[in-house]
Amino acid sequence: MLIAADPAPVQPAYSTGVLLGVALAAVLVLLFLIMKVKLHAFVSLVLVSLATAVITKIPLGDLMKTLLDGFGGTLANVALLVGLGAMIGRLLEVTGGAQVLADTLINRFGEKRAAFALGVASLLFGFPIFFDAGLVVMLPIIFTVARRFGGSVLTYALPAAGAFAVMHAFVPPHPGPVAAGDLLGADMGLLVIVGILVGLPTWYLGAYLYGLHAGRRFDVPVPAVLGEVHDVDPARRPSFGHVLGLLLLPLFLIFLNTGLNTLATNGVVGKEETWVQALRLLGQTPVALLITLLVAIATLSRPGFRRGDIEKVCNDALAPVCAIILVTGAGGMFGGVLRASGIGEALAGSLQATGLPVIVAAFLVSTALRVAQGSATVALTTTAGLMAPTVAATPGLSAMDLVCIVLAIACGATVLSHVNDSGFWLVGRFLGMDEKTTLRTWTVLETLLGVIGFVFAALLSAVF
Repeated sequence: MLIAADPAPVQPAYSTGVLLGVALAAVLVLLFLIMKVKLHAFVSLVLVSLATAVITKIPLGDLMKTLLDGFGGTLANVALLVGLGAMIGRLLEVTGGAQVLADTLINRFGEKRAAFALGVASLLFGFPIFFDAGLVVMLPIIFTVARRFGGSVLTYALPAAGAFAVMHAFVPPHPGPVAAGDLLGADMGLLVIVGILVGLPTWYLGAYLYGLHAGRRFDVPVPAVLGEVHDVDPARRPSFGHVLGLLLLPLFLIFLNTGLNTLATNGVVGKEETWVQALRLLGQTPVALLITLLVAIATLSRPGFRRGDIEKVCNDALAPVCAIILVTGAGGMFGGVLRASGIGEALAGSLQATGLPVIVAAFLVSTALRVAQGSATVALTTTAGLMAPTVAATPGLSAMDLVCIVLAIACGATVLSHVNDSGFWLVGRFLGMDEKTTLRTWTVLETLLGVIGFVFAALLSAVF
């Protein structure tokens, strides 16, 4: 899986050296605007994309089309998946589904495995909900469990926070992997499956086991930052089986699509059969999430829960994710400019000279962007844009290879969370840790997740 020697022909305006210099300058300006000027990532990406298009002499008549094609093409997938996933997560939150999930798992796993139970609950709940929202929802439950069983709050909080981090970076419908998968042309259904298969052992080794170790080493008391847990009336909560079924429904539909595709490829069923195409349509990720949302709306409604309430819940879920959706779309715009200008092909040729495998180059580029500017989503989308022409120009990449490259980018975007990452401050402040302790715990955990996940992704790509 090395870089191709003969990338697709382009007609760049400058030599390879100049194009690589423009690319480096564009990334540095982007980081400067986000980190130093504190200009919003969306505005920064649009501005740098426009400037890069002008400097690389994309014809003025094609300039806006290039920008809008990159932006709109990314949003075509991202907006659907992120919006539907956010609404599902919000419905589970306001109806008490998250509380039911955590309580039932703790009761079944027992006191000694309470941290494991919280981690499993976070993995399940983290499928449709974003890192920060999921963590805030789970924290009152985590604090209640920590007060009940004693010991450092890190024993219970880090496995849960690590679970949300893994799901947020590795598995659609979260915006980073969705945008990266779309830019690289990866199969979304396969990305969901492989992301989960890689994410589970990564979480166990890098978050659960490390969380137990950190809990023994750092005695952090339960903070009083959130006050009391606000429970939904138990009589109005959904059952554990109900919540679990809702979370597993989209996975089942996606598995159905992928399984039928495999059978059709092997000639077991007819690829053009109407029933095969219909069932595969149900398993397309946006359709699977839409079905899950409709089932959630229909089954989670309770007496006194009016139609207007459902609309408000869904509307409230969309408001916080608008910025994320716009940032990922702007990342796609930046990638579109890089492709149109020939910068991507120049980068491909430069990487080819180093002899680095594509998957390693993707991980290293993503790591550099993550460390420099902090945002995992920006690192994911920008790296995918940079690597997309290289991937497209590399022959022999299978569907599994593309998925593993996306996961390698996600792993690079996970490592070394530090003071320029909002998640660093979110975790540190909510858990009552100072900066030094946060660096020695959360930064280490995130780095373990990224490195372990990359090893698994590279092994899968090598084997399959």
